[in-house]
Amino acid sequence: MRFFIIDTMLNLIPLPRNVKQVAGQLAIAGMPDIAADAQLQTVAEQLADIFRVRAASGQAAVKVRLALDAAIAHPEGYRLQIAPGRIVISAATPAGAFYGTVTLRQLVEQSLQQTGAISLPLVTIEDYPRFAWRGLMMDVARHFFTADEVCRMLDVMALHKFNRFHWHLTDDQGWRLPVRKYPLLTEVGGVRRETAVGPDSTRPRQYDGIRHGGFYTAADIQRVVAHAAKLHITVVPEIDMPGHMQAAIAAYPQLGNLGWPIEVRTHWNISTHILNPFPATIAFMQDVLAEVAELFPGPYVHIGGDEAVKQQWSESKAVQQRMAELGLTSEDQLQSWFIHQMGQFLAGRGKRLLGWDEITEGGTPANAVVVGWRGTSHATKAAIAGHEVIMAPGTHTYFDHYQADPKTQPLAIGGLTTAEKAYAFDPVPAELPAAHHHRVLGGQGQLWSEYIATFDYLTYMAFPRACALAEALWLDGGQKNWPDFVRRLQQHKHLLLSRVNRIGPMPDVA
Repeated sequence: MRFFIIDTMLNLIPLPRNVKQVAGQLAIAGMPDIAADAQLQTVAEQLADIFRVRAASGQAAVKVRLALDAAIAHPEGYRLQIAPGRIVISAATPAGAFYGTVTLRQLVEQSLQQTGAISLPLVTIEDYPRFAWRGLMMDVARHFFTADEVCRMLDVMALHKFNRFHWHLTDDQGWRLPVRKYPLLTEVGGVRRETAVGPDSTRPRQYDGIRHGGFYTAADIQRVVAHAAKLHITVVPEIDMPGHMQAAIAAYPQLGNLGWPIEVRTHWNISTHILNPFPATIAFMQDVLAEVAELFPGPYVHIGGDEAVKQQWSESKAVQQRMAELGLTSEDQLQSWFIHQMGQFLAGRGKRLLGWDEITEGGTPANAVVVGWRGTSHATKAAIAGHEVIMAPGTHTYFDHYQADPKTQPLAIGGLTTAEKAYAFDPVPAELPAAHHHRVLGGQGQLWSEYIATFDYLTYMAFPRACALAEALWLDGGQKNWPDFVRRLQQHKHLLLSRVNRIGPMPDVA
C-alpha cells in the first residue's frame, strides 16, 4: 500500500494511516444515490442512515458506490475516495467497507457540527488496523446495565472501530446470564440485598440498604448479539470460574465447599468462595457453558480463571482426596485441571477458551488465548510458549481507575490511568522476541463496575480513554502523535457528547 501524507486537519479518531487531500469540497444537500455490491447491502443501508436523518430532503446529485475489491489485502482495510460528485468505498470484506462508512460518518457529523450542512473534504484515504483484536470489556455483574445501555455502548464502540465486546456477565456480586436449566442463578444469584458504599477500605463497612439486581433474558442477549453483528463487533461472553463464583454458590450451595448457604456478596474485593472440583460441579458448569454456546455464536468464550483464592480447597479433606485421585500435587494444578475440563468441553462445541493470565499457572490449556492483565510478563511468557495472547494490563487499560487527579474526580477504585497513558499503550511488549509478535492478537480496555453504578458514569469513565486506546490499537507505534491526538479530540468530543449522556465534561487531556 502506498503511503500518502497525512493531513492533520482531519479530526478523525482513530487517525487513518494514509490520507491524500486536494483542494475543494463535496457538498451534499440531499439523499445521495447509493449503489452497493450484493454482499454489502447491509453496509449500504447503514450508510444511507447517515444521510437519511441528516441531509436535507430531496435527491442529491452525488453518487455513492460500495464495492468489494480483492486488491485490498487487509481483511479489515478500506479505501475511501471523496471526489467531485461521487464517493467510493472499496474493501476486501463487509467489515472493511463498514469501517470506511465509519470514517465517512465522522466526516459528515463534524461538518454538520461546524457548519450545519454536509460539506466533505476531497480526500483519498487508505486505511487498515494494526491489530485484529480491538476490544472493550463491560462489567455488568457488579452493577447491572440494561440491554439498551449495552447497545448504546456498542454504537459508540463502533464509531471508534472497536471489534470485540467482552461482556463480563457473572461475578460474586451478581449473575446476569439466563440459564434455562438452573433458574436460581438469576432468581437468587441475580440479586444482592444491598451494596457497600464508599472506598472498599472503609471500616466498618457501610451499606446503602437497597436491593440491587437484574439479569438478561435470552431475547435480550440475542438482541445485543444481533446489534453487535451489524456493527462488526464480536461478543465475547465471560463466565468467571472457579473463583468469582459467590453469586452462583449462593444460588446452588452444593457448588461450594462449606456445606451451608451463603448470600450474594454485598461488597467488593476478592471472595474466598470457590467452586468445588467434583464431577457434579464440573457437569453443572459445562451445562452452563452449553447454553452460553447456544446464545453466543462467536468463536470465543471467556471463563475467567483469575483471583481464585484456593484456601477452601487447601482446607477441605474431600478436595485434597479428589486431588490425590487425579494425581495432582498442588491447588494450582487443580485449577489448571478445572480449566482444562472447560476448555475441552468448549472445543467440542466449536468454541475457543479465553482466560485471564492466571490460567497459565499449573499449565495452560492447548489452544487457549491468554488475556494478560497483571502487567504483560505472564502473557509474554505464554506467547513465547506458543499461545495467542491479548494484552490488557491494568497499568494502561483499566478504565475504572481515576483518569485525572482524584481530588477532581468522582469515586473510583483507585490507580491513575490517564488518556495519555492509554494512548502510549503498545500491546507488543519490548521484551517479546520478534518471532513471537504475531501471537499478540491485540488489546482491550476494561470497565470494571464496582464503583460505576450508572450508564452516565460508565461513559464518563470510558471516554476519552477509549478514544486513545482505539487509536493505539489501530495505528503503528511510529504513526501515533499525542499532541495531534489531543487537537483532534477537541473536535471529536463534540461528536461523543451528542451521542452519549455524561455526568460531566471529559477531563482536560492537554
